[in-house]
Amino acid sequence: MKVGYSRADVLRTVKNMVLVIGGTLILAFGTAVFILPFNLVVGGISGIALIVKNILPFEFISIDLIVTVVTWLLFFIGFAVLGKSFALKTLVSTIIYPIAISAFIRLASPDVLGGLFYLQASEHSEISLILAATVGGVLIGAGCAVTFLGGGSTGGVDIISLVLCKFFKKWKSSVVIFLVDATIVTAGIFVIGDLVLCLLGIISAMLAAFMIDKVFLGGSKAFIAHIVTDKYSEINDVIIHKINRTTTIFDAVGGYSGEGKKMLMVSFTMSQYAELMAVINKIDKDAFMTIHRAHEINGEGWTR
Repeated sequence: MKVGYSRADVLRTVKNMVLVIGGTLILAFGTAVFILPFNLVVGGISGIALIVKNILPFEFISIDLIVTVVTWLLFFIGFAVLGKSFALKTLVSTIIYPIAISAFIRLASPDVLGGLFYLQASEHSEISLILAATVGGVLIGAGCAVTFLGGGSTGGVDIISLVLCKFFKKWKSSVVIFLVDATIVTAGIFVIGDLVLCLLGIISAMLAAFMIDKVFLGGSKAFIAHIVTDKYSEINDVIIHKINRTTTIFDAVGGYSGEGKKMLMVSFTMSQYAELMAVINKIDKDAFMTIHRAHEINGEGWTR
């Protein structure tokens, strides 16, 4: 069945695009103004860029150039190994993030806006490093969370983790993502040679993870949706084959109408939220949905 795009579909797409762009800009601002100027290795692309910058002996190679090269390199690796669908989710952030980094990093200069964002020269310099780590971590987490709300992905070193998991199918992506970031932070300790900076980088990364949970899910890591619909078969088929989640189908009776109904129950992750909502609204805009956060989900496809 071919379903056309309604005005609501267009508005939803625009809204998601605004969220992805806005989230990427917040992420880039926090990284460029608060993390990179202080050599804080928090993992991710910025951590790789700082390590490469400190290794290379060439002064003319700027940190934002390294961020751009690493971002696009990982994107093309993801496109080649993980496929077009994954690449499309990261494309917007891949385009905007390096450009935004190049623009925002110039704010952290004594010659721009009277040195407003040049924290190194602040009269409160004794706490500027701590503030940079704190504010930078909060902004990075908030930016990632807003991007997830729009159904996008920031890509980055997550691509390395997902590529590894594609070849080593028994590995859990969450564990591999942690190990990749931990490796970057550990490498930063030896390359930069300043334990205080690296410890602050770890604290900043923890704040970022905390903000992702709080902004997107309020601390929960998954959703459960109950969907009452007359088109349960079509929705069920798309959920299984497109979103790669399984469902449970219940027989239900309308309390007011007394009519027999079918109800789908599906558990899904933060990155699948926008896609699931779009699918349901496209197939049956009259579907009745209740969605709540799951404290814990055990079983196949989830962790114990």
